[in-house]
Amino acid sequence: MLPHLLGHYRIFALIRDREQGAFWRARGARPVLADLDQPHSLRRIAGLADLVVHLAPPPSHDGKRPASDRRDPRTRWLLAALARGRSLPQRIVYISTTGVYGDCGGELIDETRPLRPTTARAHRRVDAERRLRLLGRRGVVVSILRAPGIYAADRLPIERLRKGSPALCDADDVYSNHIHADDLALLACAALRYGRSNRTYNASDDSRIRMGEYFDLVADHFDLPRVPRVSRREAEALLSPLQLSFMSESRRLLNRRARKELRARLRYPQVADGVRAAARERNSGC
Repeated sequence: MLPHLLGHYRIFALIRDREQGAFWRARGARPVLADLDQPHSLRRIAGLADLVVHLAPPPSHDGKRPASDRRDPRTRWLLAALARGRSLPQRIVYISTTGVYGDCGGELIDETRPLRPTTARAHRRVDAERRLRLLGRRGVVVSILRAPGIYAADRLPIERLRKGSPALCDADDVYSNHIHADDLALLACAALRYGRSNRTYNASDDSRIRMGEYFDLVADHFDLPRVPRVSRREAEALLSPLQLSFMSESRRLLNRRARKELRARLRYPQVADGVRAAARERNSGC
């Protein structure tokens, strides 16, 4: 995302590890030491930026809060800190998740689909979206990008394939959705410029692919064996609850709103395009 913004904006990068400062300075950003889990550290960001890109996910269960807690404290603390400035930001772009829709039975859906989250992490995303919308009513242009599975050359299920963790058989398989990290960065930058107020966008590519097909696609391009296919009942005995949770929701996303309103031209419109590029990168030794 940073290369798209350099030369157009003065960029601040919120970091919680001082050692990351040199990394961001070398890339043209000004690091700001603060931690979304330490609200007192956020005082320095009040009034700092006119445009904000909020990438931080809600915290997972860490023993300090019950696993059933559906609030996102990071977003709440961030917005409280921003509200302390002399003026609010002009725009906020938030990267949410398509998990807020819950299971849609494989149907084609757009942003008007009612939210029916089924996991605690998805409920926390809904809480973050609602908090941001409240700020949107105060004149801040809030754009929410609901991203599905984010992948890139270094974010592919290679280890999963090497371990041979099974996928669901065709009869039980679910549709999964994808966006390349480069294209998500492009969409976030476009939302900073073109995003409409209190507007959500499905930040997805054009693929219509099932999860098992995705694993086969990666395996074939990286010369790995395809994983075995099992029934859902068999998967419940073999996979972790987290892995199963991703196999319990099926939907096909429509991205027409992002295409039209954000004027997006994706670099990798199909997940096969991105996986193929990653394989070429590996083979070229880059």
